[in-house]
Amino acid sequence: MTKMFKISLPDGSVREMPEGSTPADVAAAIGPGLAKAALAAKIDGELRDITRPFEGDAQLALVTARDEKDALELFRHDFAHILAEAVQKLFPGTQITFGPATDDGFYYDFAPAPDRGPFTEEDLPAIEEEMRRIIAADEPLVREVWQREDVRALFEKQGEQFKAEWVMELPEGEPITMYRSGSKQDSWLDLCRGPHLASTGKLDPQAFKLTRVSGAYWRGDPKNPMLSRIYGTAWLNKKQLDAYLVRLEEAAKRDHRKLGQEMDLFHMQAEAHGSVFWHANGYLIWRELEAYMRRRIDEAGYREIKTPQLMDARQWEKSGHWGKYRENMFVVPDEIPNTEDEGPVLSGDADLMALKPMNCPAHVIVFNQGIKSYRDLPLRLYENGSCHRNEPHGALHGLMRVRQFTQDDAHIFCREDQIVAEVQAFCALADRVYKDLGFEGYAIKLALRPDQRFGSDEDWDKAEGELRDAVVAAGLATEEYGWEELPGEGAFYAPKLEWHLTDAIGRTWQVGTIQSDRVLPHRLDASYIAEDGQKHLPIMLHRAIFGSYERFIGILIEHYAGKFPLWLAPVQVVVATIVSDADDYALQVAARLAARGIRVDTDLRNEKINYKVREHSLAKVPLLLVVGKREADEQTVALRRLGSEERQVAMSLDEAVSMIAADAVAPDLR
Repeated sequence: MTKMFKISLPDGSVREMPEGSTPADVAAAIGPGLAKAALAAKIDGELRDITRPFEGDAQLALVTARDEKDALELFRHDFAHILAEAVQKLFPGTQITFGPATDDGFYYDFAPAPDRGPFTEEDLPAIEEEMRRIIAADEPLVREVWQREDVRALFEKQGEQFKAEWVMELPEGEPITMYRSGSKQDSWLDLCRGPHLASTGKLDPQAFKLTRVSGAYWRGDPKNPMLSRIYGTAWLNKKQLDAYLVRLEEAAKRDHRKLGQEMDLFHMQAEAHGSVFWHANGYLIWRELEAYMRRRIDEAGYREIKTPQLMDARQWEKSGHWGKYRENMFVVPDEIPNTEDEGPVLSGDADLMALKPMNCPAHVIVFNQGIKSYRDLPLRLYENGSCHRNEPHGALHGLMRVRQFTQDDAHIFCREDQIVAEVQAFCALADRVYKDLGFEGYAIKLALRPDQRFGSDEDWDKAEGELRDAVVAAGLATEEYGWEELPGEGAFYAPKLEWHLTDAIGRTWQVGTIQSDRVLPHRLDASYIAEDGQKHLPIMLHRAIFGSYERFIGILIEHYAGKFPLWLAPVQVVVATIVSDADDYALQVAARLAARGIRVDTDLRNEKINYKVREHSLAKVPLLLVVGKREADEQTVALRRLGSEERQVAMSLDEAVSMIAADAVAPDLR
């Protein structure tokens, strides 16, 4: 008698299916439309191949293109698989390694055959064409379960040394999944966890594009062989691809590194690899943001402090950071002994100091000075704290990933009964800041406990619940705010709320966080005297809104495409003359504006006014006041706004000065 499985569907109905049946069979039983649209299946919440047989009673949800997140991940995974097959067919002798899906596409790492050099972008058109041929062939993607030794033997026979090395690190006795393109025994085969689509023809051949080639070390280790990494972008259809390519083109125009050079904001060079040389214009933006943030934190009841850059390594061991971040910390000896004959030498027994990669242990040290009472809590300590992390050279990227950075960092020491109110208050503060800076849209996500962590499950249950309760109480745990919980993505000591901003061209940036931490106060012996007269452990809320000034300024540059709101613009106004007879009047206009705190320059060069207008527009100056002999005689100006369709507006000097002074005020001071 055939064994039957009960398959429960999202609408509450239950279908009985014979052993050996698949989610594809369920889709076909429901109707031909669903059978055609179904791409994969979620079995008890796990994403699986639609052709993989049921193993027992199950909860089934069929995945279609409407489930965009899951569908995109499947498509991108399949495109990576097909990229590897295409490269090996075109370039025999190439070894394959791995190729994951990414946030906007996929990549795959290859070891080129010994008789050819690394892949280049000139190879991409031919590879794309071969990928389209594989898609058109509509070969089934067949899942097979192998034993580890059989997989190793196959890869060694094929000369796939990287795959053979990797498979032997998988747990002994664990079944290994391989995917075959086609049903023939000699068809192309790859080690892969899956899942995949039912066949290559499910992909849209016009919905992908190979974008670039770079170098990448095997397993990310510079001691290992250099591989060729081929990147691609992939979408559900050509319309999505075209929209992405337009965004990509717009993003290139907004690149903060390009605009930073054009606007004379900052530069970076090898003499301080991963650190920023701020020019006067760029540092004006920094100063305005810093002053703005100080006003916001002052009114929110924070106390600003300043802590040392260098701290004894034993402090980092005690906090737990030494074990987690040691490889990313800059470490120096506490003292360098000196001998007359041999010069300076390093003693193996010398005490070690480390440049701080984060501010939190130093803030606990400040908290621990003097006895704290429950009446002192919450205590909110804020620091524009400069930190250093030894990021790999390959990971550095303009202002977005640096080695030296300054955090708008604060730690709130509070009682358990104060946590929800403090997190709620932080949500309101972050909302004001982001909206003041032009970000109307953002999502809030809760990053939950990772596998490797400090602290008890009970403490993690409390911390996660408190953050969740605060967001619910603030009315932000809704679809409108993109509320989502992220299993496994918390810090090793605490869960965290994350703020993901949406910029002017639809990209998202993870910036602010707040973390509820019981681990660090315990490890660093923080305590307060409670109402019962006994010592109690404070809760430590780690929080930042910008994240770091460097990265946030990079985001602002790209969000505004360099066209900053007036209060943030390095040069707010340029007074430009039409004729030299107006030079004295231009200087008077500039003096009037400067007296009202406006950052103003004059352009008295003997150049045509159209040339001046074009030059200052390229420099992203928000306002241009054009003056000639008539304006001087009438005490007026002709005002041009950057990006305005109106060519210019004539107004009296008094009116212009008052209007500009009002518009240049920071949002929190209006």
